[in-house]
Amino acid sequence: MTTALRFRAPDLAGLAPVTGRLAATAAAHDRTGAFPAEGVRAAHEAGLLTATVAERYGGPGLGVAATARILHALGEGDPSVALIAAMNLAVHHRQAVRPHWPEEVYGQVLAAAAERPVLLNHVRVEPELGSPARGGLPATVARRTATGWSLTGRKRFATGVEGLDWLLVWATTDETAPRVGTFAVPGTSPGIEITHRWDHLGLRASGSHDIALREVEVPAGHVVDMAAHGPGAEQDNRAGAALHLPLAALYLGVARAAQRYFHRFAHERVPANLGHPVARTERFRRAAGEIALRLDSAEQLVFGGAERVDAADATYTPELALGARTLADRHAVEGVGLAVRLLGNPGLSRDNPLERHFRDVQCAPVHAPQEDVALLAVGSRALEDTR
Repeated sequence: MTTALRFRAPDLAGLAPVTGRLAATAAAHDRTGAFPAEGVRAAHEAGLLTATVAERYGGPGLGVAATARILHALGEGDPSVALIAAMNLAVHHRQAVRPHWPEEVYGQVLAAAAERPVLLNHVRVEPELGSPARGGLPATVARRTATGWSLTGRKRFATGVEGLDWLLVWATTDETAPRVGTFAVPGTSPGIEITHRWDHLGLRASGSHDIALREVEVPAGHVVDMAAHGPGAEQDNRAGAALHLPLAALYLGVARAAQRYFHRFAHERVPANLGHPVARTERFRRAAGEIALRLDSAEQLVFGGAERVDAADATYTPELALGARTLADRHAVEGVGLAVRLLGNPGLSRDNPLERHFRDVQCAPVHAPQEDVALLAVGSRALEDTR
């Protein structure tokens, strides 16, 4: 593909204003569950939605470490926007590493993205199958037509679906010898029904609704990839392990926002029977140290690992990345939980942001592959290495 497009390189040292813009609207979007269009626009204007577009397409071509920094900053402001952005960055990153989109279709994506926010996401989870990270193939059917394909099925947790320009739908063909493919479907295609069932504890504005596909027409040239039906077409949790590091960074951003509020509370809270801020008590200082230790060490694991991935360090295995994400998620959840416990009732009150951060960070270990799958991969590799 030849292109004259040029996408701005984001200022990774100057992400604080974007974090601030997102934080200003995060609480309102959390209350209403409305699609966070303002936050998505802010990310686009800062060049963050296209940061991983390859240099050969006119993009910055940023790698895993930069993606982790971006999602950390967005997560600190509004993790719903960050998750929507994460899906975008992952799609462009995969195309940068291994071009597999039809050139004409990807060209359309980039041309539009140069002018406005263009959102992309893989739509894979199904009601019957659950997460494909645990194995299995899609029940969504791709039926041959005179001009291409017709898709019918149901999908779950389609993050950002209300604003998606392109849905990358995973489906099984109805051929005599079935195949499994990913089909690029415009978000405005007739036959896509959004159920608006997303009513979640955390990331309430991510718009991760269920959808129904009813004979959605897809041109023949919109097939992104195709493989023979069978175990080889199942999701490979190890292959995408490097992209789990930026996802962990997103929730560490949430934990940093919670930590910031915890520090503010500790400095401002002066009980009448104490006569000075609780920040001066051993109890709060010890807790502050515990939270800092967890988050600092987690960030070293995530950002250090991401840099090793970018450096093509052969010793940094997919299992190490999965392990780093597992520990980072634990530390983020535990760190925010500790802050809530120290504050007591104020920590669970909806009139301050800590309650929202507590809910949002619970989503960290939910993303596939979940902890038991990651630990199985890490443990299997550890036992193999000691034979």
